[in-house]
Amino acid sequence: MSFTTDVPQVALNTGAAFPQLGFGVFQIPPEETAEAVATALEAGYRSIDTASMYGNEAEVGEALRASGIGRDDVFVTTKLGNQEHGRDAAPGALDDSLGRLGLDFVDLYLIHWPLPMQDRYVETWKALEEVHADGRARAIGVSNFQIPHLYALLEQTEVVPAVNQIELHPGFSQSELRELHAQRGIATEAWSPLAQGGLLEDERITDLADAHGRTPAQVILRWHLQLGNIVIPKSVTPERIEENIAVTGFELTEAEMQQIGRLDDEGGRIGPDPDSFSG
Repeated sequence: MSFTTDVPQVALNTGAAFPQLGFGVFQIPPEETAEAVATALEAGYRSIDTASMYGNEAEVGEALRASGIGRDDVFVTTKLGNQEHGRDAAPGALDDSLGRLGLDFVDLYLIHWPLPMQDRYVETWKALEEVHADGRARAIGVSNFQIPHLYALLEQTEVVPAVNQIELHPGFSQSELRELHAQRGIATEAWSPLAQGGLLEDERITDLADAHGRTPAQVILRWHLQLGNIVIPKSVTPERIEENIAVTGFELTEAEMQQIGRLDDEGGRIGPDPDSFSG
């Protein structure tokens, strides 16, 4: 797979290249999704992240087909729904997602949530190993997995997750989890990378934005890229979509990176806690 934009790439443990900055469609209504994805593709995004639970896979597929971009030039991620855990259900759930997307395979398939109260994520992962082996998912990974959940997979299954997609932003930097990822060859992908906009007016961020002639969102996304995180900001506003990908022309200093990192002392999780979330 090759990508024509100047977005940096992360090498997954499968050897695949994963664009480090992609476009997420969480909470984008289906009727707005095709246009938003079309705008993102035109702006240069070559990674699109959706999920069964988002209800907009069909519209993502519509935009991909209309774009005229070759299948091997776009990295497509989708996720297993929470009602589809289990060795019997998961392969069929991927087939359903492929049907909605209009694709023969996805580049990355994730278990969306561990649902530890069900205690079926190890069994479910073994089903994902099967769809990875037969090519329906070129890489498999997880989302919202905590350290104990990852250790259960590492100790009881064969394939190391290629990715763990987690809530991660300067107010919740997940350093311990990222360290485990680095040790085991798991790529870190950040959802809610801008803390749902909650940090965009923080004076420490706005001062850095002014110093670099950039927007606060661009400064935070640049922080992610320099940490090595994969990021998937989402927007339906064309100007914001274009702004979010224009983060490759400047760098933060080590002191500036540390300044942003100190926001972690004051923040915390915004989304659900994976240890208790039941979907």
